[in-house]
Amino acid sequence: MTVAPAFAPVPPLAARARSVAGSPVRDILAVTARPEVINFAGGLPAPELFDAEGIAEAFRAVLAESPARALQYSTTEGEPALREALAARTSARGLATAADDILVTTGSQQALSLLATALLEPGDTVLVESPCYLAALQAFAFAGARIVPVPCDADGVDPGALEDLVVRERPKLLYTVPTFQNPTGRTMPAARRAAVAGVAARCGLWVVEDDPYGELRFEGERVPWIAAGEGAGDRVVLLGSFSKVMAPGLRLGWLRAPAALRRACAVAKQAADLHTPTVNQLAAARYLADRDLDAHVARVAGAYRRRRDAMLAGLPDALPEGAAWDRPEGGMFLWARLPESYDTTALLPEVVRHDVAYVPGAPFYAGAPDRSTLRLCFVTQTPEEIAEGLRRLGEGLRK
Repeated sequence: MTVAPAFAPVPPLAARARSVAGSPVRDILAVTARPEVINFAGGLPAPELFDAEGIAEAFRAVLAESPARALQYSTTEGEPALREALAARTSARGLATAADDILVTTGSQQALSLLATALLEPGDTVLVESPCYLAALQAFAFAGARIVPVPCDADGVDPGALEDLVVRERPKLLYTVPTFQNPTGRTMPAARRAAVAGVAARCGLWVVEDDPYGELRFEGERVPWIAAGEGAGDRVVLLGSFSKVMAPGLRLGWLRAPAALRRACAVAKQAADLHTPTVNQLAAARYLADRDLDAHVARVAGAYRRRRDAMLAGLPDALPEGAAWDRPEGGMFLWARLPESYDTTALLPEVVRHDVAYVPGAPFYAGAPDRSTLRLCFVTQTPEEIAEGLRRLGEGLRK
């Protein structure tokens, strides 16, 4: 008689892997991948606006002229040519920066993970905007942080409430997207930024300033970074990315941080991936040398402005009476609040049956959510597709 061998169960996943949920946006995109769905749920740049030929030419040049270097391992901190170019662009925008101030990352999302590794112990407190960028909430939760929302208004973080929370909660850092915020699209005015920097200086606080959308401005004047403010140099980390202005598939981001923290992030990156792909970095540096990225971004922003305007024009007929929404001056997202009786999470399946999708607002909140809110991405579809999508949305929301 043969007895089947007994197998003991394998050890369980780490507690953090069991407790942190996946991205609701990714889940929605998987459900709404059908080509007939007009999808306002994603945060995807418009692919037809990529400078595909310019990027391809940069790769061809790099691989033809320096293939051994392009296909070899690189330094953890990043390719010198790219770091020099990034430092020059940052300095030209009002924040004096040297190449050694920058660490190249595999997308700015990796920068968040590295900062969480370098700064946070399990149980440490992190302050975030309310509502907040979803993937930042994931990164901090995965690090075991206790996440506390800061009250916000139309101008972003309330500095008085921020200072009260810093005194009471003793957080390690504040995470903010002050320009064309995800999900709300709002922009923090200069005076508010200075007040936030003042709280950080008085109370001892790291500020992580994430700026993936800042170059996508349609109207109004550029607002200086928090990192450029007086007294901010030793405590503000600035994150940037090529994902929204060049191409997300390159997975190129960077962080600008004080030396000790930057070195700690470099050590964390060595453990994560050794370095960001060399060929992508060299191609991006070549693109910056040979092409006019600013002119390309201006063309993209012009197209995005027309798409934003198409969405703003269609919202009054699409959303129920009593709804309210903001007018972003740039970026990719528009935030809307329906009457209190609406639950956008519960309504989403019915809306998807009309072949259109949005992201419910609830997952963006670290605290008690406003379930009547939703995020709409206006950049991926043409104005004509936006008009049709809003028509379908109106049908799906009718009670």
